[in-house]
Amino acid sequence: MSNAYDAIIVGTGQAGVPLAGRLSGAGMKVAVIERKLFGGTCVNTGCTPTKTLVASAYAAHLARRATDFGVVINGQVGVDMKKAKARKDAVSGQSQKNVESWLKQLQNCTVYQGHARFTSPTEMSVGTTLLTAKHICVNVGGRALTPPMPGLDQVKYLTNSSMMDVDFLPRHLVIIGGSYVGLEFGQMYRRFGSEITIIEMGPRLSHREDEDVSTAVREILEREGINVRLNAKCLTVKKQGQELAVTLDCTNGSPEVSGSHLLLAVGRRPNTDDLGLDQAGVSVDQHGYIEVDDVLRTNVPGIWAMGDCNGKGAFTHTAYNDYEIVAANILNEDPRRVSDRIPAYALYIDPPLGRAGMSETEVRRTGKAALVGKRAMTKVSRAIEKGETQGFMKIVIDADTKQILGAAILGTGGDEVVHSILDLMYAKAPYPVMQRAVHIHPTVSELIPTMLGELRPLSSNSS
Repeated sequence: MSNAYDAIIVGTGQAGVPLAGRLSGAGMKVAVIERKLFGGTCVNTGCTPTKTLVASAYAAHLARRATDFGVVINGQVGVDMKKAKARKDAVSGQSQKNVESWLKQLQNCTVYQGHARFTSPTEMSVGTTLLTAKHICVNVGGRALTPPMPGLDQVKYLTNSSMMDVDFLPRHLVIIGGSYVGLEFGQMYRRFGSEITIIEMGPRLSHREDEDVSTAVREILEREGINVRLNAKCLTVKKQGQELAVTLDCTNGSPEVSGSHLLLAVGRRPNTDDLGLDQAGVSVDQHGYIEVDDVLRTNVPGIWAMGDCNGKGAFTHTAYNDYEIVAANILNEDPRRVSDRIPAYALYIDPPLGRAGMSETEVRRTGKAALVGKRAMTKVSRAIEKGETQGFMKIVIDADTKQILGAAILGTGGDEVVHSILDLMYAKAPYPVMQRAVHIHPTVSELIPTMLGELRPLSSNSS
């Protein structure tokens, strides 16, 4: 069998898999290399398993609130962690099997299982096998970052990946990191029944968000009994009998937090350190991310980088869009670009935060004349009816073009509702188009036109 291919795809994450299908479907001879689990982060340790656990946690939370809705549950609400994990494993495992079987039956595609390394700009080795191709597409993802924290080598700790193996209820889970991973696991395990302390080195949670959003997120979590410690400097960790203690220098509160388990959620790093990128002459930045241009080409002709390893986005949806960009440029000479993408993401606490475009803070920095609208979820009928009135929605408009610059919807259904705003942004339509639209009642979306009718000038004061 010849080991010469038209394209080699390294990694089976959310960019590599559809790219294999698209290129092979176009008649190209494709090799796919996977060293471990098919499906990448999303399927195995990210979106799919965590959102399945979030669903279990939500069910427990709602059951505890049953009397609020006139529902009687006899006996105490508890969580069987082994069953919750088994449900998660079944959902995630099926997705992984689907990806693997689909790739292995794909025409014009050969799957290699092993660790891939560059040996030249057009060659890669998988064990003792040498593969060559005109196009090499790297989709190797990332992993949890381990910070240089004194004492960390003396204690056991968890990451988002090893949390997937937990089938018990930690007595007190101490989480270092107040962004997506830390907040989602924090609320999830609080609802399962653990005591939770979230430690954040910065002055607020979700630091990339506006201050009013960060404050509301903190209030949501604290209302459920989660301890939040901010401005934590000079962190150290030590064993304390069978448990552990984290020493922190915080402005307020005890200088030490004792717990049974430690979860590190301080960021990600790309899986690029053992790919032999130097053998191909591929440039990486100081953090190890592969440097790419606006169409995801590296500095070496024929080598492309997609997904988490290129530093252009750390989400499943951005990785999938990376695939679309690469496929369009290789097959159709259609210059789709990363810069065409509008930033959008969600934070899956409950209620969720849906975000699109620029934050209010980012708009202020531009100095643009802008308008802002804001509405509390306590004024949204659907939220009142569901008994889920925490949060608010906010939208920022360019005063001159009347186009939407960004939005934040923190509230029930916010992760879905934000897409109606995102679509209008892609259409570059002025906001009165949505303001005059007739939305269905009772929904959360129906209040967006109302909010757009109550815009006010964005003051020069900080949010």
